[in-house]
Amino acid sequence: MLTKAELPECPVATTVQLIGSKWKLLIIQNLLERPWRFNELRKTLSGISQKVLTDSLRSMESDGIITRTIHPEVPPRVEYSLSEVGETMRPIIKSLEAWGTDYKQNLE
Repeated sequence: MLTKAELPECPVATTVQLIGSKWKLLIIQNLLERPWRFNELRKTLSGISQKVLTDSLRSMESDGIITRTIHPEVPPRVEYSLSEVGETMRPIIKSLEAWGTDYKQNLE
């Protein structure tokens, strides 16, 4: 997790640094629904590589946005879900969704 000194002074820049990539936003959008396994996420994110998904999940876990749960089964089952901090992003993602819907409707 980054320290305050490592984050930009501008709050918008901080948010963009933490979730500003296309893939991170789409991962968060999926995790708003329910916990997901790695391969489930990969199948729903058309065009994402295994490396980019792995790096994005690790980065968001390190930043405290998501949690990774390993279930003690054979074979082990790993699920990703939003952390408490990640859940606070729900209104932001829903606002982006609403804006995108309105924008597309106004084009018609």
